[in-house]
Amino acid sequence: MTNLANLAGHSAAKLSVTQLGLTSSVVEFDSTVTDLGVVLDNQLSMQAQLAAVCRSCFYQLRQLRVVQRSLTRDVLQSLVQAFVHCRLDYCNAILTGAADGQIRRLQAVQNAAARLVSGARRRDRVSPILRSIHWLPVRRVIFKSAVIAWKCVNGVAPT
Repeated sequence: MTNLANLAGHSAAKLSVTQLGLTSSVVEFDSTVTDLGVVLDNQLSMQAQLAAVCRSCFYQLRQLRVVQRSLTRDVLQSLVQAFVHCRLDYCNAILTGAADGQIRRLQAVQNAAARLVSGARRRDRVSPILRSIHWLPVRRVIFKSAVIAWKCVNGVAPT
């Protein structure tokens, strides 16, 4: 877990409140909340967010597999980038400190997308496929965060 998740986990462990009583009603607390399409759990472990992203991406890949034979490779690649990569990239900066096991789940989604685009089988090695279609690994989130930090330090970030 990240430092933020550890801090939230320790703070949440001290709390035992599950509801808030108001004058005329009772508000029950939930273990997850969705804000701007990002699912946050009460421990900030990002497990719920990763599960939602993986579930959504694999659903889109199953739908694209049905029409795969009707599409050219370029069209299929464009659709995969539109339906899958946009979900992998959306708000991925919050995964900067995520554990490798969590990032591997997202990498498995990208590997499945690459196999779909290339027509490769499940047991084929995916590294050459990713290189041939010029897709960076999911760990690119670290690079993106570093670029944003560099731009801020050097004064070239947008105002």
